[in-house]
Amino acid sequence: MTARAVPTNRDVWRIAAPMILSNVSVPLLGMVDTGVVGHLESPVYLGAVAIGATIFGFLYVGMNFLRMGTTGIAAQRYGADDFDGLRVSLGQALIVAQLIALVLLLLQGPLGRIALELIGAEPDVETFALEYFSIRIWSAPGTLANYALIGWFLGLQNARVPLLIFLTINLTNIVLDLVFVLGLGMKVDGVALASVIAEYTALIVALAFAARELKKREGHWPLAQLFRVRAYAAFFSVNANLFIRTMALIFAYFFVTAQGARLGGLVLAANAVLLNLANLTSFALDGIAHAAEALVGKAVGQKNRRSLEESVRLCLRWSLYFAAGLAVAYFFGGRFIVNVLTDLPEVRETAMIYLPWFIVSPLVAVWSFLYDGVYVGATRARAMRDIMLVSTFLVFLPAWYLLQGFDNHGLWAAFTLFMASRGIGMHVGYRRSLLPSVG
Repeated sequence: MTARAVPTNRDVWRIAAPMILSNVSVPLLGMVDTGVVGHLESPVYLGAVAIGATIFGFLYVGMNFLRMGTTGIAAQRYGADDFDGLRVSLGQALIVAQLIALVLLLLQGPLGRIALELIGAEPDVETFALEYFSIRIWSAPGTLANYALIGWFLGLQNARVPLLIFLTINLTNIVLDLVFVLGLGMKVDGVALASVIAEYTALIVALAFAARELKKREGHWPLAQLFRVRAYAAFFSVNANLFIRTMALIFAYFFVTAQGARLGGLVLAANAVLLNLANLTSFALDGIAHAAEALVGKAVGQKNRRSLEESVRLCLRWSLYFAAGLAVAYFFGGRFIVNVLTDLPEVRETAMIYLPWFIVSPLVAVWSFLYDGVYVGATRARAMRDIMLVSTFLVFLPAWYLLQGFDNHGLWAAFTLFMASRGIGMHVGYRRSLLPSVG
């Protein structure tokens, strides 16, 4: 695509397809981790790895602002042909990633203890979970650097390297899982060590491709913007708001899980099964959203309103196609998916009671997924934060409170309203504020 060309379907899929494949590769790793420790002599190891993975999942999801913020900033610099700016966006992201990782390493003791106390595992499980945590925490510098690099490559509309990074992480991890646990007889320490080595292996690959990418673009490293605190004002403005937005989203999902648990073990189990459908939805829609981030960011950097409108139109159209296809698949194949995921009759029947919410979910959630990508590309992080906070605390929680009498149906109705509120809020903001500001 030339500097001022309007994006096409091919441009969308050049980014979306590799990112969808990247997303699909992630659960494969979780399945291998589970399968490896699940065949050891005690279920304690499986519980410990599950708890450890949950802790790091929460921890690293909270740090995903590094990926999103870097994508938007880099995409705009790319659109403006600002090659020095591209170097600054990468350098600042990597430096901040390492500073955050240093804090995590210094605070690993209290972090691990607090996390395990909150989860409240049995003593023998907690012992091995702490062992897992104490090893895997050393992956933090590599993991957060990879977040920054993935975001930077997406900003350059290069989704092939992020796919390679994900595949390197997951395949290296899987091979080392088998070598350490099945071959060398290690336990949870082997699973944790495999994750650490995999992250740094992928980091070496990512840095090599970044160096090659920069060689193609003349420019220099403005060191003053890397080592002067004031030069980080724009970076921190975007990423601080994205962090708050992400924390509010995590709270909403955590609240759904907690309230489901209060409704009983059967409802909790059914919700856990059905959330796999929500994860499948995110795999597809996130891929299109990543394309929106890169294309919108470039259009904003070019100050090209026509390109912005076409980017949003194309990405929205493909998102709606996927959402409609998923809704149809869940309508006709929902029972089959539930039966594959569990063979417990009570859980199956309970899940089917609430399946209609997940059939509707893709058609409601599609707007928030798409506009997340649009706002990230435009670096409108403050607006994302405000809309998320309103949707969480002025829509979701009040709706849940008023609908408690409908038990789990009320919970999922409130969550559906939460997703709808986000999409509507961002659509209105796009039409009234974001679009008029470009070009």
